[in-house]
Amino acid sequence: MSLEELRNQIDSLDNQMLEILNKRMEVVKHVGELKKSTQTVIYRPEREKQIVDRLASMNKGLLNRAAIEAIYLEIFAVSRNLELPERIAYLGPEGSFTHQAAESRFGAMSDYLALPNIRSVFESVDTGRARFGVVPIENNLEGIVKETIDLLNETDLKIVAEVVISVHFTFATKADKLSDIKRIYSKDIAFGQCEKFLNDYFGGKEDDFFVQVDSTSKAAKLAGQETDSAAICSHIAAKLFDVPILFDNIQDSAQNRTRFFIIGKDFINQKSENDKTTIIARLPEDGKPGTLVRFLQEFESQGINLLKIESRPVKEGEQFNFWFLMEFDGYFLDESVQKIMSKHTSEIKWLGSYVKMV
Repeated sequence: MSLEELRNQIDSLDNQMLEILNKRMEVVKHVGELKKSTQTVIYRPEREKQIVDRLASMNKGLLNRAAIEAIYLEIFAVSRNLELPERIAYLGPEGSFTHQAAESRFGAMSDYLALPNIRSVFESVDTGRARFGVVPIENNLEGIVKETIDLLNETDLKIVAEVVISVHFTFATKADKLSDIKRIYSKDIAFGQCEKFLNDYFGGKEDDFFVQVDSTSKAAKLAGQETDSAAICSHIAAKLFDVPILFDNIQDSAQNRTRFFIIGKDFINQKSENDKTTIIARLPEDGKPGTLVRFLQEFESQGINLLKIESRPVKEGEQFNFWFLMEFDGYFLDESVQKIMSKHTSEIKWLGSYVKMV
């Protein structure tokens, strides 16, 4: 079969896919009208996961699960915008990894609001200026993001979903040759996480060759303005500022991953087959030894798998007192979970139950 014949087959299949997608969007439109009339929440992470799981299980072709998920997340995002356009706030600037995490769930069509700090994201969602917010919660190499935990404690916002992305750095430049590059822009953390690549290609350069800036997005913007410079940045930043990518995946560790929370106001997910729950526990300050141990043993006795526990200072009074952020398997209305939560109603703050991604 000739190349032209193969291309004609592709064109025919594309025509069929477009027709089917438009039929799907017609159904989505009716779903949106029904949800509006019943004041039902548009974004349902557990429903989206069910669809991806079902399609991946029945798949017999060349597409792997990651490819199916990538395609359908964009379809879901377009569908949601047909149902009800949503504004998404995220920790900026544009082109950051948080921006990438937001687009991975809400697609390119949503209305995005890049904000300068995590607190402003929380305030934007809390005041209704944005429907959802996207903030980092932890990196598997750098650890927990304390500001996010503290703001979950201070506010009444809920965790809608978690998003996990692999942190891949790219080397982007408009220079024709490496020898034409006079400086490389990036954030200090990015320089540190790409040290091996820099030593291999730019070992022996003077310190002023490596220029630290506030963000990898700013690095990409500067590299887009100068033909003799380069940037270490995210893929989305290079695309945003139209800087050609010369090398991809230049980070030292292939296991570098960051987890993000999608936060919302007055949001409760429906139960799925694989949920995670996050709570804050403020245990009694009675001075009795073993208070925390006894509390943790209650989870063991109910057969609940604890996933994470982080302590944070109370910041009140002169004593060294702490509260705890805890994550565990299960949905908050599960009988085993309710036995613990009902016993400690004044000591537990429920932050959300959502589809477990990691």
